[in-house]
Formats: sequence, structure tokens, C-alpha cells
Amino acid sequence: QVQLVESGGGLVQAGGSLRLSCAASGSILDFDSMGWYRQAPGKQRELVGLITGGGVTNYADSVKGRFTISRDNAKNTLYLQMNSLKPDDTAVYLCNALQFRRLTSRTYWGQGTQVTVSS
Repeated sequence: QVQLVESGGGLVQAGGSLRLSCAASGSILDFDSMGWYRQAPGKQRELVGLITGGGVTNYADSVKGRFTISRDNAKNTLYLQMNSLKPDDTAVYLCNALQFRRLTSRTYWGQGTQVTVSS
């Protein structure tokens, strides 16, 4: 069964950096896309960054230029490098993986890791 496990969250001051990791139990090449979402109290879950199977990345406007999503296929791990962090970045960050199929499309989620950015 597919498992996604996030790590790397924590408490950081504004302007600092964190690197989140999402380790998959199997080959991430099996996924059509992987991404990072975040959810803060009182807010809807939002897409932070996405990388397609072809390596094309997309980012939310709020994090463009500050966050970078990447992957290491050999390690079956997705990363989110978070620089110039702001208090508004405080949220639970969740790893997501998608398999787009005609009849058997699937979505997988990790448990999330807390990122707290202090002023």
C-alpha cells in the first residue's frame, strides 16, 4: 500500500528556511503528479506546489520565488524547500500524490507536518 510520510516541519522565525520531505513507500515514478498542500486554521486547504510526472512545476502565487518543489526519484522522496518564511506560511503541510487513470484514479495523502513561523 502507498504510504506518504512527511517530515521537516518545526518552528522557525520569519525569514528563515525549512526543508520538508515526503517519503513514499514505493517508486514516485508511479505517480502522475505529486504536490504539497497546506491548511491553516480557518482557511481552506490550498495547493502550495506541484510537480508533474514530466517534471513541470507549479506554485501558488503566494509562494512563488520563495518555495521550491523537487524530487529525488532514487530516494522516492518529494521535497519542499521553503525560504523567506512568513508568519502567513504557518500551516500543516501535507504531501499529496495522484495517479490519473480512466477508471482507477487515486489520491494519496500523508499525515502532515506542522510548520510554524514566528514574527
